[in-house]
Parts: sequence; structure tokens; C-alpha cells
Amino acid sequence: MTTRVNTVLNHSDEEKGLNRSDTSVTMPPELFEKLYLTPKVPQVGDYNKRFANPTPLGIVGFVISTYTFSITLMGWGGAQGATPVVGIFFFVGPVLLLVSMVFEWIMGNFFPMMAMGLYAVFWLSFGMLNLPTLQLGEPYATTGDPTGQMSPEYNSVIGIYLVVWGFALFTFFLFTLKVNAVFAVIFACATSAVWILSSAYFRLAAGNYETAASLQKAGGALLFVVATLGWYMCIVIMAGEMRITVNLPLGDLTRFWPRTDVDLAEAAAHRD
Repeated sequence: MTTRVNTVLNHSDEEKGLNRSDTSVTMPPELFEKLYLTPKVPQVGDYNKRFANPTPLGIVGFVISTYTFSITLMGWGGAQGATPVVGIFFFVGPVLLLVSMVFEWIMGNFFPMMAMGLYAVFWLSFGMLNLPTLQLGEPYATTGDPTGQMSPEYNSVIGIYLVVWGFALFTFFLFTLKVNAVFAVIFACATSAVWILSSAYFRLAAGNYETAASLQKAGGALLFVVATLGWYMCIVIMAGEMRITVNLPLGDLTRFWPRTDVDLAEAAAHRD
């Protein structure tokens, strides 16, 4: 009896076009790209049916960390220095981003995996710079500057470190142009913010403290925009996963590019 009932139900589903085995195939590329922030490609398996979408989890970790850091940089409420909130660099952003990265890898979502990993190691490495116990400025210490963190050499090195990170983020920005506008603006603003903050450190190294403070606030403001857009994107994805009918746009950019839900060999054959 059970077998007969299941057969009837499956037959009914097929008549309605609801064959469960085709879920991952029949999902429109536009919806897939909106939920997973990556162009849809042919995949073996049904991971998007067996695992929850890890993308918003990583975004939450990134957003909380970025909001906290940006507000601190802007000095809201008299805030100064990131040492009291150094935990966000180790236990909020990186933990959620790394967990998300692993499952993006399992599900075959290449670009989100790369983005999550990039931001995870950024927060971890930047967190090391804000741990007072490491005394990283000690080699540059002087009588007037016992910590060494105000020395030109120390601040120039951090400025160079941020310049390099800016180039990494800019590279990723170029590839976000194949996903959606919100994602692209996030990386564009993050790139600009990191380069502005690097300029702040170079100004600090030159002893121009007022300009350095202004650049710091400008970088913080851009990161605040980044966090806000990230939160918006997280809401859009979570609403889609929770089947809430909130049709908020992300600015799909995939329509300007060739289709990606085709096999690489087939795409190469078409080019030839």
C-alpha cells in the first residue's frame, strides 16, 4: 500500500512539473545567483538540496565585524582604538567566514568560497596588529615612544600591508562584476576604504596627524557603507531561503555575460 501511495504521489508531482529530483536543475539561474552569489554552473550532485545555504552565515560574521570596526574608526561615542573589540577579529568574523567557506567549497560555489576565505584571513591578520600583548612596535620603541607604534617605520609597514590588501580586494571586485551590483559595490567600497586607511598610516608616519585622523574617518565611513550593503544582501538571501515574498533587488549583472550553466567543454566548443 505504501509503495502504491508513493507511486501515485510521484506520478501526481510529475504531472505538475514538481519532480523533486529536478529541483537543482530547474532552479532558474537568476534565483541561484541571487541566493548563492555565484553564477550557476553544471554540478554533479544535489548539495544545494542536502545542505543549508552557508552564504548568509558568512555575511553575518563579516557585517558584524565591519560595522564594529567602522564605527570605532569614525570615533562614535568617543571610541578610540580597536583593542577592546579585538575579539571580533578572531571569534566573530573569521569563525563564521571560515565555516561558511568550507561549506561553500563542499557545495561547489567557487567565488563565495574565495571571498569568504579572503575576508577571514584579513580579519585574522588585522586582529594580530591590534593585540597589545604581541608588542609588535617594540623594535621601533624609543624613549619618547615606548610602544613604537607612533614611529614612521611601524606605520609605513602597516600602510604597505593595507596597499597590498587593496590590490587583492580590487582583483575580487573585477569578478563581482559578473554577479550583482550590490556585491560589486561592496568590494569597490572595501577596496577604496583599505587604500584610504593605508594613506592614513602613511600620513601618520609623516607626522601629519590631522590628515591621518580625517582619512581614518573617511575609511571608516566607507566601511560603514560596506557593512550596510552586506546587511541588505544578507536580508535578501535570508528572505529568499525563508520563502518570504520580499522582492528586493540586488542588481543582477549576469545577464550582461554569456551563460554559465553550461559545461566548460561545450562553452569552449561554441567559442571555437
